[in-house]
Amino acid sequence: MRSICFYFQVHQPYRLRTYRFFDIGERHDYFDEINNALILKRVAEKCYLPANETIYNLIKKFGGRFKASYSISGTAMDQFEKFAPEVLDSFKKLASTGHVEFLAETYSHSLSSLKSKDEFFKQVDLQKKQIKKFFGQEPKTFRNTELIYSDGIGEMVAEMGFDTMLTEGAKHVLGWKSPNFLYCNAINPKLKMLLKNFSLSDDIAFRFSQRSWQDWPLTAEKFAGWLNQIDSKQEIINLFMDYETFGEHQWPETGIFDFLKAMPEKVFEMTDFGFTTPSEASEKLQVVSAIHVPYPISWADEERDLTAWLGNELQDEAFDKLYQIEEKVKYCSDPQIQKDWHYLQTSDHFYYMCTKWFSDGDVHKYFNPYGTPYEAFINYMNVLSDFIIRVDKCYDPVKARVGALKEQGTQIASRVKSSAKKHTDQSLKRMRSKLEELKEGEAGFEEIAKLSNTRLKEALRKINTRDLVIALKNSSKELREKVYGNLGKRAQKNFDEFERKFRDVKKTDVKKQREKIMRQIRKIF
Repeated sequence: MRSICFYFQVHQPYRLRTYRFFDIGERHDYFDEINNALILKRVAEKCYLPANETIYNLIKKFGGRFKASYSISGTAMDQFEKFAPEVLDSFKKLASTGHVEFLAETYSHSLSSLKSKDEFFKQVDLQKKQIKKFFGQEPKTFRNTELIYSDGIGEMVAEMGFDTMLTEGAKHVLGWKSPNFLYCNAINPKLKMLLKNFSLSDDIAFRFSQRSWQDWPLTAEKFAGWLNQIDSKQEIINLFMDYETFGEHQWPETGIFDFLKAMPEKVFEMTDFGFTTPSEASEKLQVVSAIHVPYPISWADEERDLTAWLGNELQDEAFDKLYQIEEKVKYCSDPQIQKDWHYLQTSDHFYYMCTKWFSDGDVHKYFNPYGTPYEAFINYMNVLSDFIIRVDKCYDPVKARVGALKEQGTQIASRVKSSAKKHTDQSLKRMRSKLEELKEGEAGFEEIAKLSNTRLKEALRKINTRDLVIALKNSSKELREKVYGNLGKRAQKNFDEFERKFRDVKKTDVKKQREKIMRQIRKIF
C-alpha cells in the first residue's frame, strides 16, 4: 500500500511591540504581550482546537489507520503554556493516541542553521526537551525552519542523530525526478529525506478557497481522484503545510474542515493509499537516490529559496548584527537576556522586512503587522540596539575567558581522544589483518613464527609430528628453528625420524597439511 504523509507546521512568533528610538536604554520590554495573547487565542479558537479535535476524531474513527505529524516551535509552546493551556492539552490528547508523531525543529523557529552550528544544536536540543516534557516523545525526525535545507545542513542534522528530515520537493533541485519517493542526504546517506509534494500540498494550503482556480471547488472525491492518477510506482505523497491552513488561512466558511473530515474516508474508499508518519515511512521505504542541494532551499514563495528572509540589505544587516553578539550572549548569566536572545532570532522578524512585492506579495502582506518592510527594520533595529547595550553590561570577560579556555581544553581532549581512538583502531586493524592471514591457511602458515613460545608450545602438543614435518617442507629457516626449539625431547626425536623418512613430499600434500594445522591453531586460539 502506498502512503500519504500529513505534516503540519505549528508556529507563533513573539511579535515586537512598537519600540521607538527614545526607548533605547530606557525600556527592555520588547514584546507585545497583549497582541500576542489576542492573536494566539484567536488562532486557537479558529484553528488549533477545532483542527486537533478533527484529527483526533479521525484517528479514533479509523482505528489508527489515519495518522499525522507536527512540528511545534518552542515559541509556540511557550505561548500555549502561557495564554492557551487548553491547546497544549489538545495536543497531549493527540499524542496519547500513539498515531501522531512530533518532530524536532529549532526552538526559536530561527535561521541559526545558516549562521551558527553551535546555536543551531542548542536550539534543537531545547525544542526536543519541550517535546519530551509535554508529549512524552523523543523526536526521530527533523524539520528545519520553513523546510530550509542544504547538503551541509543535512549533514549537521545527521550529526545530531536524526534518521529522517523533511524538505521541499523543489523543481530546480529534483529536475525530472518525482518528490514521491524516499531520498537521502548527499553527504551522509544515513539521513533519509522526505520531500514535499508542493503541487498537491498547495492545492489545499493556498488554492482551496480561490474561486478563480480552475479546479475550484476542491472536494475529497476530487482529491482522491487526483491520487489515482499518480503513477503506481510512486510510493509516498508528502502533504506538508501550515496547520493554520485549517480555519485561519482558509476560513471555516470555505469548507476546509469538511474537506479534512471527508478526505481520509475517500482515500480509503477510492485509492490504494493509506496514511503514515515520517518515521514510519523512513523505516518502510527504500531510498531511491541522494538529492544534491549545494545551496539552501525552503518552501517559501515560487523561488523556494531564502529570499523571503535574507533577500535584501535590510534583512542581511539585521541578521548579521544579531549574530555578531552570539559569543557575548553565551557568557551572560541573566535568564531574561537568554530568553530575549531566543525570541529575537525568530525568522518572522526578518520575514517582515521582505521587499518582494511581486508574485508572492499578497502572502507577505497577509502575515506582516507592519505598514512597510522599512518600519519592520527600524523597529527591530531599535530593539536590537537596546538588547546589545544590555548584553554589553551583563557580559563578563573573565567568565568568557574561562569559558573559552574550557572550550579549548574540551577541544584538545576531544582531539587527543580521537587520536588515541585512531591509533587503537589502527592497532586493531593490524591485529585483525594478522588473524585474517592466519585464517588463510597456507598463505598464513609462516605467521606461526610470530606466535609466542608459550602459545606455540601449547599448539604443538596437539599437532601430529608427522603432519608437522610434511607442512614444514620448504618453509623458512626461522620457522623451522622456532618450531623445532619448542618441541619436547621425545617430539624432537620423532621429528628427526620423520624428516629422514619423508625426504620427497608432493606440494599438494604440503598444502593439505599446512591447511590442516592452521585449522587446528584457529580452534586452539
